[in-house]
Amino acid sequence: MSVRVAVLYFASLRDAAGCGREEVDTDATDLLGLYRQLRERHGFALPRERLRVSMGDAFVDWSTPLSEGAEIAFIPPVSGG
Repeated sequence: MSVRVAVLYFASLRDAAGCGREEVDTDATDLLGLYRQLRERHGFALPRERLRVSMGDAFVDWSTPLSEGAEIAFIPPVSGG
């Protein structure tokens, strides 16, 4: 069964996807499966171990199930000075 979610991208992920936000229809059952699909589609270089993931307003585990209408953010490491 497919669900529709909103995905937010930041930094290098935004550059690779060519957008900061997109609506995605996916048959993935959890966040890891969704990231694998999006990594293949957009060619993301970062492995999941280098990212934080949030759903709604909270950081969550990669095994968190997807739910219809969820807003998901994949957050890469931040460098600064």
